Amino acid sequence: MWKDLKQKIWAGRGVWTVAPGVAGLIILLRLLGFLQTWEWAALDQYFRWRPQEPVDERILVVGISEADLKKVGQWPIPDNVLAELLKKIKAQNPRVIGLDLYRDLSVLPGHDELVNVFETTPNLIGIEKINEQDPSASVAPPPVLDQREQVGFNNVVIDADGKLRRSLLYMVENDDQVTVSFGMRLALMYLAEQDIISQPSQTNPLIFHLGKGTFQPFSANDGGYVSADDGGYQILLNYKGPARTFPRVSLTEVLEDRIPPDLMRDRLVLIGATATSLNDFFYTPYSGDKIATQERTPGIEVQANMISQLLSSALEGRSGLKTWSEPIEGIWIFLWSLTGATLCWVLRDAGGLAKLLPRWTVISLLFALVGLVGSSYLAFIISSWWIPVIPPALALLGAATATTGYIGNFEREERHTVMNLFGRHVTKQIAEAIWRDREQLLKEGRLRGQKMTATVLFSDLKGFSTVAENMGSEVLMAWLNQYMDAMAGTVLDHGGVVDKFIGDAVMAVFGVPIKRTTSAEIDQDAIAAVNCALAMAQKLQTLNQEWQRQGYPQTAMRVGIATGDVVTGSLGNAQRLDYTTLGDSVNVAARLESYDKTLDGGICRILINEETYQHLHNQFPTKQIGQVRLKGREQLTAVYQILL
Repeated sequence: MWKDLKQKIWAGRGVWTVAPGVAGLIILLRLLGFLQTWEWAALDQYFRWRPQEPVDERILVVGISEADLKKVGQWPIPDNVLAELLKKIKAQNPRVIGLDLYRDLSVLPGHDELVNVFETTPNLIGIEKINEQDPSASVAPPPVLDQREQVGFNNVVIDADGKLRRSLLYMVENDDQVTVSFGMRLALMYLAEQDIISQPSQTNPLIFHLGKGTFQPFSANDGGYVSADDGGYQILLNYKGPARTFPRVSLTEVLEDRIPPDLMRDRLVLIGATATSLNDFFYTPYSGDKIATQERTPGIEVQANMISQLLSSALEGRSGLKTWSEPIEGIWIFLWSLTGATLCWVLRDAGGLAKLLPRWTVISLLFALVGLVGSSYLAFIISSWWIPVIPPALALLGAATATTGYIGNFEREERHTVMNLFGRHVTKQIAEAIWRDREQLLKEGRLRGQKMTATVLFSDLKGFSTVAENMGSEVLMAWLNQYMDAMAGTVLDHGGVVDKFIGDAVMAVFGVPIKRTTSAEIDQDAIAAVNCALAMAQKLQTLNQEWQRQGYPQTAMRVGIATGDVVTGSLGNAQRLDYTTLGDSVNVAARLESYDKTLDGGICRILINEETYQHLHNQFPTKQIGQVRLKGREQLTAVYQILL
């Protein structure tokens, strides 16, 4: 079992080498903040893809438009106009009124009238702007509302790309004074009518419960953020939709009584600027590229989204944006890196390496990417989970690319090993078969030892010693090389493997290195070996004619062929590694070649053993020599001669 496990681990070594490395690199890039902007963009796209949510009818926006400014004739609008607006809104009995207009200074005429409205409207909340770093940039609240503690700050937190994705609920001033945001005050006042109040969690004081909702503060590395400013008490803003998501009427429509008399009853009414010239707009996830004013959302609608998130969570349990912890996100990234590496590793033979990635691998990666984006998008629209998509996507593609490079380098090394082992001694067809089955054949840069049935052929020149004595060394080598080239080529032509040259002897094997599994395949090897021997005889006859013209000596040859069990594999060390065949059948073939040199066979005497004879099925004329005792063997061997 342990051995099988080790083999499986070794077989997938490319995956286990690449996947952790790529995942680690992506996680490092993410922690350094290089992917933050991309992750924000992915979140923004999910917001834009998300189906439009139902309009929150609890909130009504009273917008001050360009037409209203023209009607009033000045900005800021006079106190008397604002007082009249508030009176008409109060008359409709809204539950809460939010005034998202700075009113620290009087705008005559009508200041006393406005102060009176402020003093007699307990459900009215005004705004202030707090800037501890630069107090001169702060904007004070309306004095009357400040005295009555009917004020909330309207500070917002803008991300580095200029978009607003977070809501600030509380701030701590002077290290101990907690101030509440405009939106939070309005939501708490609205919910108080239903006896819903904020309660801290018993397990963590930073977590608070509000009705059905549970809120925990934003931290610096939540979601796609890296080392973000998490001062105060922030939450990720789960927008309801783009601009004009909430019911809206204009200031003029309210002043001229052109709205239903009970339109605002029991609602949370927000008053704020929507006119383009007032520039109270923000870029949000729905803005897309920041290129046009109309793609921005009025500040009053941003406030409406903040309030709606609090109300929907408390009353309906609508979830805010949820994020994973950093360890879980790291595992998520690693799993997608593992997926990319595995796909390339498993499918590496599907299309070859003619292109950067095999065709089927590319298709699989595309499906994986769709699965990644689809699953994270579904988690977003169903449960408001912000699951990282950019880092795992980069990990998927990065691991696929790295694995492809690893495979390319690995296969180059394997091909080099195979070519070193076989060189020019196998046919193209055998080389392709070896390469196709290299995973089964190669082990740690070597061909594994295998027991198989093969046919071994040994050939030797008759009277070579005498020829060598009468020829000069250079002439002898040229003559012998001419012979060896011819014989080796003949072996390759018949599908054999040239195992080795030993002096003037040639050892060839038929049926290696791909294991034969059927009797018919073993028959074919035996027949191929005999055909090869006959072809060698014809080739030698042609050589003799050439040698006669060149004044070289002519010669004959002997061939021994034996079929049986052999062991094949590579022998040697890293500097010299040879593929070879061992076993009793090799010895039998060698002994048949050298048996009884007085036994004539013409230009080529071919002797075979009993096993080879049985596999030939009488396809060649033969003569039985008899049961003989071969040199070095105790058992008798049945010997047959192939007749030319």
